[in-house]
Amino acid sequence: MKILITDDERAIRRALREILEFEGYQIEEAENGMDALKLLREQTFDLVFCDIKMPQLDGLELLSKIKEEGIKSLIIMISGHGTVETAVQAIKNGAFDFIEKPLDLNRILVTIRNAKLNTALVQETVQLKNTIKKIKGTSIIGASKAINDIKLMIEKVAPSDARVLITGSNGSGKELVARSLHDLSSRNTMPFIEVNCAAIPAELIESELFGHEKGAFTSAVKDKKGKFELAHGGTLFLDEIGDMSLSAQAKVLRALQENVIQRVGGEKDIKVDCRILAATNKDLRKEISEGRFREDLFHRLAVIPIHVPSLNERKDDISILANYFIEIICAAHGIKCKQFDAAALKALESINWTGNIRELRNVIERLIILCDEVITAADVKRFTSIS
Repeated sequence: MKILITDDERAIRRALREILEFEGYQIEEAENGMDALKLLREQTFDLVFCDIKMPQLDGLELLSKIKEEGIKSLIIMISGHGTVETAVQAIKNGAFDFIEKPLDLNRILVTIRNAKLNTALVQETVQLKNTIKKIKGTSIIGASKAINDIKLMIEKVAPSDARVLITGSNGSGKELVARSLHDLSSRNTMPFIEVNCAAIPAELIESELFGHEKGAFTSAVKDKKGKFELAHGGTLFLDEIGDMSLSAQAKVLRALQENVIQRVGGEKDIKVDCRILAATNKDLRKEISEGRFREDLFHRLAVIPIHVPSLNERKDDISILANYFIEIICAAHGIKCKQFDAAALKALESINWTGNIRELRNVIERLIILCDEVITAADVKRFTSIS
C-alpha cells in the first residue's frame, strides 16, 4: 500500500513515516496542500493522511480538489484543532475517516486496516458487477446493417448530453441502447437510474420521480429523494414513458426546461443535473393526436430518435445471438457449453419472434436445460412449440 502524508509539521510527518514504514508501507510526504495535490496528480496513492490546518491550501480545500478531479485515493483527515462540526464536514465532503491529534498508534493502524477492507470490498463489487454484466449481457450483439447503424449512432451521440428517445417493440433491446449510451458517455462513473413508468401506479409516479417531503401524504414518514435526485450527475432512463400520466408529464417537462424539481409536498426548488434517456413501445405521435401525450414533452425528449428493429427485422443476427446466449447461459448455470448444429440455427431463423430478443433468450435457456450437448433442428421444433 502506498501512502501520502500531508502535514506542515515536520515532526508529525517524521513520526507517522517511521510508524508506517515499520509496518511495511511505502511512504511519500508533502508539507502543504499544493505539494500534495501535485504528487496526487503525478502518482497513485492508496491512502492520504491529510492535516486540516495548512498554508496555501488547507485540508478541506485539498479534499474538495481531490474529489473534483476524480482522484481515487482514500483520505484520512487529521487535526489538532478538531471539532465535531469539522469532522462531520470532512466526512460529508468524502473523507474516509477523521483522527484527532495527538495521533494514537492503534487508531492509525485500525483505520488503515479498515481502509484496506474498504478497497477490497470496492474491488470485489466492481468484479461482481462485471460478472453480472457478462451473465445478463450488456452489449448490443449483432452484425446486421440495422444494428451496425444503431452502434454508429450510439458512438456519435453518447459523448454529448443530448436527450434520446428510443423506440421499438417490447423485448427488442431498448434498455441495452440506453445503457450503451450511458457507458460511452462522460457520465459513466455516475449513476444510471432506470424508472419503468408502466410499472408504477399513476398516483405514485410523481413521488417516485421527484421524491416527497415528510408528511406529504399518509405514508410519507420521512423525506425521500426521487429518481431525478438519485440520478444527479448521471443518467435517468425513463422506460415506457408513453404510459406516464399527463400530470407527471407536465412536471417532467418543467424539470427538463429548468433543470429543477420540487418534491411532492415541498415548495423548495432542487437543482438537478442528469441526462434524460426515454423509451417507449408506443407510437407517441398517435398518442399526441389522441390527447394522451404532450407534444411539447415529445419534442423535448426526441432530440435524437433511435428506433430499435424487431428481431424479425434482423434475422441475420439470430445465429450470432443464439451462440452468444448459449455461452453466457451455460456459464451462469455452471454447465459445459452446448452448441447448435447448422440446421438448428436455420430452424431458429424460421420462427416468428413476437417476443423479440427476450423470447429468443428464454427459448435458448429452455433448450440448454432440456437438450443434449448438441441442439438439433428437431429439438428447436419440439421445444419452441410449447411457448
